[in-house]
Amino acid sequence: MHAPSELGDFLKSRRAEVCPEDVGISPHPTRRRVTGLRREELAMLAGVSITHYTRLEQGRAISASDGVLDAIARTLRLTEDETAHLKTLARPAAASRPAPPRVERVGASARQLLAAMSDVPALVLDRRNDVLAWNRLGHALLAGHLPPDSPDKRAARPNVTRMLFLDEHYRELYTDWDEEAQLAVASLRLVAGRHPDDRRLAELVGQLAVQCDEFASRWARHPVRTCTSGVKQLRHPLVGTMELSFENLVIPGSSGQRLIAYTAEPGSPSEAALRLLGSLTAETEDTSATV
Repeated sequence: MHAPSELGDFLKSRRAEVCPEDVGISPHPTRRRVTGLRREELAMLAGVSITHYTRLEQGRAISASDGVLDAIARTLRLTEDETAHLKTLARPAAASRPAPPRVERVGASARQLLAAMSDVPALVLDRRNDVLAWNRLGHALLAGHLPPDSPDKRAARPNVTRMLFLDEHYRELYTDWDEEAQLAVASLRLVAGRHPDDRRLAELVGQLAVQCDEFASRWARHPVRTCTSGVKQLRHPLVGTMELSFENLVIPGSSGQRLIAYTAEPGSPSEAALRLLGSLTAETEDTSATV
C-alpha cells in the first residue's frame, strides 16, 4: 500500500467516473481514448497547472496546498470522506521504521463493560477489524459457529472483513451482502490510507485480493466511506430476520480499538428475536457447564 501509487490510482479512478458533458465539456467529434476526464481537463477545471497535477497524480509532488486539493476534490465531486482520503494520500506521514507487530489486547475495563452488557450484543475490534473480544450475545449473534474463546487465540482470532468474504456462515448472515461488502471495503480503504506501513493490514488486503475475486474487484475501484452508526438487516440461523441498529464507540488510547453494540427497537419483532437468542445461548451455556 505505497502512498504515491495509491494516490495516483485513486485520482485516476475518480477521473474515470466524471462524465465530461456533466462538467461543461462538449464531446469531441473524434473518439475519446479515456473514460471520464483527461488530466488536462481536470487541471483546467480545477484551476491547477497540468504540470503540477501530473506530478501529483504520479506521486512526484512534494506538497499540495489545501486550496489545490480542495479544488481537485470539488471538480471530481468527492464526498467528505473521499476528500479527507485524498489529503491523507497526498500528504503521507514521514516514513519511519515500522514497529514490530504486537498482539492487540483489550483492557480490563473494556472487558468489564462487555460483560455488563448482557442484553446487548457487543464486541471489540481493532483497526484491522480483528475481533479482540465479544460478550456472549455478541458471539451468538455474529459467529455462533466459531468457538467462544477464538478472539483470545491470536492464530484463530476472527476478522470480520475476512469472514464477510471467505466465511459462508458469516456471509449468509447479511440479507444485503453486496451493500455490506461495499461498506467493508470502503472502510478498510480509509484505514489503509491512514496506516500505509501497517504490515498486518497489508497482509489482510493481500490475502483477500488473492483468495476472493469479489474483494479484489471492489478494492480496485477505490471506494472510500466511513460508517460509525447505522442499521443492519440480519438473517440469523436460530431466530430468523432482525433489524438492528449499531453504534461504533471509540475506546480512548487503544490504538484504534472500538466497541460495536447492536440494539433493537423496543417492542419490535427484532427485540423479541434478540431476547430469544439470549435465552437459547444461555441454555446452551448452562448445559455445557453441567456436562
